[in-house]
Amino acid sequence: MVYLDNNATTRLHPEVLEAMLPYLTEYYANPSSGYGFSRKVKKAVDTAREQVAALLGARVEEIIFTSGGTEADNTAIASSLACLPDRKHLIMSEVEHPAVEQFYQMLETEQSCTTTRLPVNHLGQIDLDQLENAIQPNQTALVSLMWANNETGVVFPIAEAASRSAAKGVFFHTDAVNAIGKTPINVKDTDIHFLALSAHKFHGPKGVGALYANSKVRLKPRVIGGSQESNRRGGTENVAGIVGLGKAADLMRQKLENGGHLKVGQLRDQLETQLKHRLTGVHTNGDPKNRLSNTLSVAIDGIEAAGLLIMLDEQDVCASAGSACHTGSLHPSAILSAMGYSRERALGTLRLSLSSFTTEAELTRAIDLIVESVEKLRAMRTAGSVVVSS
Repeated sequence: MVYLDNNATTRLHPEVLEAMLPYLTEYYANPSSGYGFSRKVKKAVDTAREQVAALLGARVEEIIFTSGGTEADNTAIASSLACLPDRKHLIMSEVEHPAVEQFYQMLETEQSCTTTRLPVNHLGQIDLDQLENAIQPNQTALVSLMWANNETGVVFPIAEAASRSAAKGVFFHTDAVNAIGKTPINVKDTDIHFLALSAHKFHGPKGVGALYANSKVRLKPRVIGGSQESNRRGGTENVAGIVGLGKAADLMRQKLENGGHLKVGQLRDQLETQLKHRLTGVHTNGDPKNRLSNTLSVAIDGIEAAGLLIMLDEQDVCASAGSACHTGSLHPSAILSAMGYSRERALGTLRLSLSSFTTEAELTRAIDLIVESVEKLRAMRTAGSVVVSS
């Protein structure tokens, strides 16, 4: 199998599994209990918190463990509004993840909030001046912008966006779920108030994540029911998951420090170059300069990605499209539509996302199969368009 859908989820790193196993078997105590057995478990949670903080350049007390990126996003947004109850205006981009987009929609309906959705250009980038002009004095509570887009890999200028937002007295939150482990991140000396991450996007387990909450801001907890996480998130800790998250964070920190993401980028560039060399009508979606090292979004003329994915799946190649299939009908990606791309281009888009486990041999096989499948689909389309007269 060739797995090229790492922006959806990643393989659990063997060292992460090894770190987790003792806390699924031998060390099963509740970390909130008072005896020595429990303290050993609590120490493992503390170590994981240190590892996540080190990956982000944050302070240990600024890390709050959650069930994943969605909970972290929701908590940051809800806390911002709770701390500024007189403000009902929110800002986000048109290409945010549903964890932000749908929560904003709920707030519009249930709390009478209003939202400014910042447009993106054909490269998938925002205009920082538009962002600054959209902030309404004493009305805007929060600006939420994803660090990197999960479909195109486009990286936003987060540090500058945070600086401009904070200068106007507005909270700033970034969904960094698809950026962690793929590009260096350091929140120190930035104006980022909240940052969300999820372990399964960088070779950790599913069902666990973290929220970075700057120590200068007050966090209003969203999950109530205990004093865990220093009274900021109730519920008995998912110890094995947290240990796995910590180990994955430590491995990603080492990889980034050793330039591992650049090596993945070289493979991604090789994939892009070969597809464009061997096929006509291949177009890169998004900003070619400011994007994740592991992500390639390409529109291929003369095909629909849904059919291509079926053919690739039959050959054990896992990838995804720039569209979603619902009840048998194909809908263009909202991300690509927001970038101004045509319906045809959006429906013909293939997303290929690599990881440090991706090998050159796997890419060679994937390229061969993609080229072969595209040529078959184009031939079928051409044959179908021929009118036979009697």
